[in-house]
Amino acid sequence: MKSFDLTGSLRTIAERSSEQQKVLKAMRKECLIPCVIYGGEKNVNFSVKSADVRKLVYTPDIHYVNLTIDGEVHTAIVREIQFHPVKDTILHMDFLEINDKKPIVMEVPLKLQGLAVGVKAGGKMRQLMRTLKVKALYTNIPEMLTIDVTDMGLGKAKKIADLSYENLELINPKTAVVCMVAATRQSKDAAVAQ
Repeated sequence: MKSFDLTGSLRTIAERSSEQQKVLKAMRKECLIPCVIYGGEKNVNFSVKSADVRKLVYTPDIHYVNLTIDGEVHTAIVREIQFHPVKDTILHMDFLEINDKKPIVMEVPLKLQGLAVGVKAGGKMRQLMRTLKVKALYTNIPEMLTIDVTDMGLGKAKKIADLSYENLELINPKTAVVCMVAATRQSKDAAVAQ
């Protein structure tokens, strides 16, 4: 998993919700995103510049974040992002503090590797899952998981139960289909011709 450095500033929470909404609105006008980091000793409310998180949010890669808040360093992952329903700007971000002793659950991108036997015979590869949910220490989570599909024939599928990775526990249902080689008209015609 890649690392990403991010700097934030502590923010205070107003006692009344009406005051809080005014403060948050003013922050967003200044291109600041209100954030919270939880999972540590206490929750920390802070803000970051929207330009600073662009390469963290708008990417297919997964990252852990070295988050510096007023000089104090936290290691975290992005847990949730709230977007504006019309403008698609970021309204709020939640971070989860992590360490190398407690496992976390995270979605990891999935890549199919190789040319399946069934595809050579005229079938079509269908990838039904683009990410897999894994549980592991953050130091053991790879940037991407790969599945070798070269031995898959026509009509064959790979399910979660067929997969295993070292130091990773797959959280998805065991019966979920990850990918399959579907028969096409061309492959059916070839089978009839034989």
